Amino acid sequence: MDISSVITLLGGIALFLFGMSLMGDGLKRVAGNRLELILYRLSSTPLKGILLGTGVTAVIQSSSATSVMVVGFVNSGMMRLRQAIAVIMGAIIGTSVTGWVICLSSVGGDGATAALKILSTESLSAMIAVAGILLRMFSKSKNTQHIGDIMMGFAVLMVGMRIMSEAVSGLKEDPAFLSFMTDFTNPFLGIVVGLLFTAILQSASAAVGILQALSSTGLITLDNALPIILGIAVGASVPVLISGIGSSRDGKRAAWSYLVIEVVRVVLFAAVFYTLHHFLHFSIMQRTMDMFSIALVNTLFRLSTVVVLAPLIPLFEKIMHRLIPDDPAEEAETEDMNRLEERFLAYPTLAVEQTRLTIHQMARLTRKSMEEAIALLSEYSEKGMQEVRNLESVVDRYEDKIGSYLMRLTGQEMTDTQNRAVSQYLRAITDLERISDHALNIAERAEEMHEKDIRFSDKAGREMSNLIAAIEEIMSITFDSFLNDDVELAYRVEPLEQVIDRICRRMKERHTARLQKGKCTIINGYIFNDLIADFERISDHCSNIAIVIVELKDNALDVHELSDQIKQDHPHHFEEYYEAFQTKYLRKKDETPA
Repeated sequence: MDISSVITLLGGIALFLFGMSLMGDGLKRVAGNRLELILYRLSSTPLKGILLGTGVTAVIQSSSATSVMVVGFVNSGMMRLRQAIAVIMGAIIGTSVTGWVICLSSVGGDGATAALKILSTESLSAMIAVAGILLRMFSKSKNTQHIGDIMMGFAVLMVGMRIMSEAVSGLKEDPAFLSFMTDFTNPFLGIVVGLLFTAILQSASAAVGILQALSSTGLITLDNALPIILGIAVGASVPVLISGIGSSRDGKRAAWSYLVIEVVRVVLFAAVFYTLHHFLHFSIMQRTMDMFSIALVNTLFRLSTVVVLAPLIPLFEKIMHRLIPDDPAEEAETEDMNRLEERFLAYPTLAVEQTRLTIHQMARLTRKSMEEAIALLSEYSEKGMQEVRNLESVVDRYEDKIGSYLMRLTGQEMTDTQNRAVSQYLRAITDLERISDHALNIAERAEEMHEKDIRFSDKAGREMSNLIAAIEEIMSITFDSFLNDDVELAYRVEPLEQVIDRICRRMKERHTARLQKGKCTIINGYIFNDLIADFERISDHCSNIAIVIVELKDNALDVHELSDQIKQDHPHHFEEYYEAFQTKYLRKKDETPA
């Protein structure tokens, strides 16, 4: 095989892959969102899931594409893992359809009749290409244009297949290739070759197509082809595994289940088939393969193994949970969410108490997110950054779940005290969620400082450290009072919040002066101001939460009135706390309380 044949072969592979991609994309566009909706709605039982996965994959001609969609559904919580495994098994069968489509390229060979010659690759591809380009150029309908893309993709695929077959036709007389195929009797080696080849192409259909092209040399026997087909099955899992990166735990399980299923299928089939072959010596193993026989073997292998493994879908689900165990934090979240039982809604006293316990856990997670975010400012790490992101996401889910539960609870008949408690809880979860948002903002500022190697000046650094110390104290007071229902401790929050307001105003003034004197850069200034704004808002939310604690105790309703009432009812304590915090965090004492 000379360099010209190699270049021709690569060109044929390129056209083949491009045609397959163009055809698949066109099919997906014609279907629009209907394929996704069908996958989501009609996979309620294992049998439905398998049939659905087979049908959808036969249409879009890519088991990887179907499986990636399924991983997305599992990741978003729209589909359960058991449903996903069933659809993936169906996709494994459906991808064999492409091999039969490719067989059309062998129709109309040299010995064909005149009628069949009209259906030769050249004639068929030309007719479909002409029809496709006419639809693509002259139709104003988007759907019709996409149908043209499908036809053009099919024509390009057929031409690429024909070019590949012609490029490798000379191999039948190549001594090196003949020797390789003759000595290629180790099934394990064949599996590895098929696996690596498919992993590179990231398409089982393409890998089978290229094997079908090689069969035109007349040198491929079942003994050579079967291990490669087994390896192709395992290699097809690579793009699905890639899609699972960054997914939720269940999303990762769905992605890895594709690999587990394929490995089990290959091991099971190879063990049974080659054990029987060892004792029975199947004469069919030396049969020369063509396009049709390769498509048939591929289909029978996929169909038989899926039929055998289909009843084991619940077992595969358990295996995935063992391989990718639940995170203790996620288990705790599930346990907390389970407190919000729908049946408790008929008993408001129980529902309110369960909500209180769940909000307490939400508060603990919010507090942890702030601690992690502040730690990143002094010592940045990717692990810490990801932890803050995860906590922010979890707190968001708590707010959604608790908020929905409380809104449903408002439809029940409750006492005035219970109604007030529900109202205050709704406000509290909003403030907790906003604090976690600000924690993420702070973490992102820390990430930017790390990436751009930004450092504050000595004075700015000391000011920021002072503000952070005040924020850490107000967070500690607020969350300790909230989790322990300590009203007296909650009265300390408002004085400290006002001191923090003064700290922030003074920092902004001094920062402006440094900018005017050229002692600070614009970029540093943006981050400095953003951090001040986030910390100031966090103290405001802490104040709101403290007011909720007092309201729940005193049955007060108006936030602004209560803020003033704290000063009036406890003037001695307010002034005492304010002076103590001012002495601790402000050097100047000549300003009156804000």
